[in-house]
Amino acid sequence: MKVQTRATAGLIAGALLMAGALGACSSGDTPDAEEQTSASTQPLTVWVDANRAEELKEIAAQFEADKGVAIKLVQKEYGDVMKEDFVKQVPTGKGPDVIIGGHDWLGQFVQNGVVAPVELGDKAEEFPEVALRAMTYEGTTYGLPVSLENIALLRNTALADSTPATWDELVAKGQEVVASGAAAYPVLVPSGPESDPYHLYPLQTSLGAPLFGTDDEGNYDPTQLLIGGAGGNEFAAKLVEWGSAGALNTNVTGDIARDEFAAGKAPYMLSGPWNLPAFDEAGIDYAIEAIPPAGTEPLTPFVGVQGFFISAKSQNALAANEFVVNYLGREDVQLDLFAAGGRPPALTSAFEVASEQDPSVAAFGEVGLAGVPMPNIPEMGAVWNYWGATEAALINNTAGDPATAWADMTAKIQADITG
Repeated sequence: MKVQTRATAGLIAGALLMAGALGACSSGDTPDAEEQTSASTQPLTVWVDANRAEELKEIAAQFEADKGVAIKLVQKEYGDVMKEDFVKQVPTGKGPDVIIGGHDWLGQFVQNGVVAPVELGDKAEEFPEVALRAMTYEGTTYGLPVSLENIALLRNTALADSTPATWDELVAKGQEVVASGAAAYPVLVPSGPESDPYHLYPLQTSLGAPLFGTDDEGNYDPTQLLIGGAGGNEFAAKLVEWGSAGALNTNVTGDIARDEFAAGKAPYMLSGPWNLPAFDEAGIDYAIEAIPPAGTEPLTPFVGVQGFFISAKSQNALAANEFVVNYLGREDVQLDLFAAGGRPPALTSAFEVASEQDPSVAAFGEVGLAGVPMPNIPEMGAVWNYWGATEAALINNTAGDPATAWADMTAKIQADITG
C-alpha cells in the first residue's frame, strides 16, 4: 500500500514543537524522585483500556523497581462507563489513582472535583500546543497527553487521481465517478440516524460557524456561542444540498463507511487513522490529504487527545505524578502505546519517530496542525444532541426551512447552557 502525503515527517515534527505559548499551564517543576515517593509506598492503581494494559506492564514493573511503589493495572472498557465510574468512585475514596481518558472528559472531571492538577514543569515543552490546550482547563493542566487523533480526507487513488480545491467540486467529481459505474458513493462521511457533527465540523467552520469563541488565553468561552448567524444558516442550507446529492447519508454509519471504502465503493472518505488497518488489509491504495473547504473561512477539524489523569483523592499523589509525567511521558513508552493502539503519540519526539516509521502519522499530523481541541468544557453536554439531530433532519430534508431549523437549534443550545 502506497501512502501519498503533502509534507515530510520532518516538517510536521518541526511544526509540532510550538508548545511555548502554553508553558504557563503547569505551575512549577516536578519534584525530584525522592520527594515524589518519600511520602508513601502505597501501591498505585491505574485504570487502562485493553490497548494499553499489556504495553504498560513493563514500565509499571520498572517504576516499582526504581521507586518501591507497586503499580496495579486494572483493565477497563474505554468509554462512558469508565468515565462515570471514575466520577462516582473518587469522592468515596475508591477508584484508581490514575486513569486513561479523553481530554473531552476533563470539564466533567474538574466540575466534579475528581482530578488533580498535573505538574508537567519543563516537560510541557516536549508536547505540541494543541495537546497542552486539550489537557488544560481554565488555565490549569490536569493531564499528560499520550496520543492525538483527527480526521482527514482519504482518496482512493484508483478511483480519483486528484482532490479538487473545494468540497462542492469534490462532490461533483465523486458524482462523476458514481455515474461511470466505478463507485457507489461520491464521498463517504460517517454518520448515522443522529448525524455526526464531529466529522462535519471542518466543513461547518469553513463556512464561518465555529462552535464556541475563545478568551484571551485561548480557552473556550461558553458565553460565546458562535454556531448560529449567517455562517450557520449557510451551512444548514448546504446540509440539505449535500444530502440531496448523496454526499451525506444518515444511513451510512461509521462501520458502514469504513467497510464500503475498504470495498472500493467511493473515491473519497472522511476518516481518522483508526480505520487504516481495514483499508490496508483490503489492499486499498489511498492518499491522506487536507479536507477541501466548503467556504472561505479557516477549516479546523477537531483534534482528540487522550492522556492520563490523576485522582484528586489519590493517597500517593506525589508518586502518581512521578509515574505519569516521568514514566508515561517517556518516548519509548509513548511509542509502545502507539504500536499497540495505532494512535499517533503526543510527545513530539515520539511523534517524529512514529512519522518516520509510518507516513500516515505525518499525513494526519499535518492536517491536525490546522485543527483545534474538541471543547472539554461541561457545556458541551448541552450541544451534541441538538446539534446531531438538527443536522440529520437537514440532511434528510425533513427540517423545514434550514435557517429556521438552525436558529431553533442554536436557541435550544443557548438556553441549556445558560440554564
